[in-house]
Amino acid sequence: MNKFFGDKKFYKRIMALILPIMIQNGITNFVNMLDNIMVGRVGTAEMTGVAVANQLLFVFNLCIFGAVSGAGIFGAQFYGKNDQNGVRYTFRFKMIFSSVLAVGAMLLFNFYGENLIMLYLKGEGTPEEIAATLSFAKKYMAVMIWGLLPFSWAQSYSSTLRECGKTVLPMIGGVSAVVVNLIGNTVLIFGLLGAPRLSVVGAAIATVASRYVEVAIIAVWTRIKSKDNPFIVGAYRSFKVPTELIKQIAIKGLPLMANEVLWAMGIATVNQCYSRCGIQVVSANNIVQTFWNVFAVAFMAIGVAIGIVVGQQLGAGDTKEAKLSASRLITFSVIVGLAVGIAFAVAAIWIPNFYNTEESVKRTATAMMQIAGLAMPLDACAHATYFTLRSGGKTFITFVFDSGYVWLINIPVALSLVNFSGLTIIPIYLICQLLLIFKAALGIIFVAKGSWAKQIVS
Repeated sequence: MNKFFGDKKFYKRIMALILPIMIQNGITNFVNMLDNIMVGRVGTAEMTGVAVANQLLFVFNLCIFGAVSGAGIFGAQFYGKNDQNGVRYTFRFKMIFSSVLAVGAMLLFNFYGENLIMLYLKGEGTPEEIAATLSFAKKYMAVMIWGLLPFSWAQSYSSTLRECGKTVLPMIGGVSAVVVNLIGNTVLIFGLLGAPRLSVVGAAIATVASRYVEVAIIAVWTRIKSKDNPFIVGAYRSFKVPTELIKQIAIKGLPLMANEVLWAMGIATVNQCYSRCGIQVVSANNIVQTFWNVFAVAFMAIGVAIGIVVGQQLGAGDTKEAKLSASRLITFSVIVGLAVGIAFAVAAIWIPNFYNTEESVKRTATAMMQIAGLAMPLDACAHATYFTLRSGGKTFITFVFDSGYVWLINIPVALSLVNFSGLTIIPIYLICQLLLIFKAALGIIFVAKGSWAKQIVS
């Protein structure tokens, strides 16, 4: 039992790491939920338009996550080895690479946004509904692209601080951004306090403003506390990153970034498959995803803790302790996923009533949420094993395990069911969620082999 359950000291350390992350992500997702409800109160077309645009932005977000995570494997191990120069170089790499990705995404969404949005509007629906949804999605996207750069910078800072075991500052920046976002949404969506009623455009303006606030707080405070964050000293004196480190990040990090991109595109493709069941399914799935993000913050934070704790132990050369920590944290993640999943399935009875939408959309959303809740322990297990494998630099295995699962199993099954089975969205969604059994089992097998536990910095 000692292999799967730690002592009080172990969980105290883990809770000190994950609580700030849970608070930050929990508040962020809670406000995103409120934003979603606010837009949903305006109308179904507005809610669906924002949901479609956010599906595309979700792919970009995962690209940035992959970019900073690839370098972050080295950052955590450099910190465990007490090599501040190494941490500084990984931070510099993140800032440069994520900025390039952000500019590329801005150009893509600006010139090809409408074509991408239309991929989600090919299901059943009247021409008027589709035209209205497209219009709101384009308006929302036109503003949101201006927040891509500050988002990429904030992720570069936050991920580096977390790799150094500092999770409170990213939480403060995130919570501050959430307050700005919530106030801005409340005022601008509905036109309160003399402001114009801007609907989806107001939601986008508030979100972009909040991202500039977040990165400003984190960057300024990191610099002020440079004694506690020595990696920031001299970080902007040049753009130099050692060629050998770039090669190492490319070997280990690019498969990880490719995985995040392909995984995000895969999930977007699965959602696009669901959308073929009708435009109302897009609305229902938006409700499901919004609230799933709120409930899932608990086991998501454990995944981040695995990357920090296990990565630092591997960097210090303690592979035995790293394997033990991984087993305990995977077990902990599954238990948390089970508890949260049950709560999500029960809450699904009332959640859709917050929205000003059709009863059929509400019923579909409830059923999908209950299915997702019951599958949450499997999600938690897969998530924890993914971060475990990644901490030791096994990025090719994580590539096969994560995006390979989506493209080789999830998407073909979803496409086949939607196009050839004649089933409605509920049984299709159930079957696709149950496929997580195979992913979770595969993750456990990979972790049990133990070949992932290696020090990759020298």
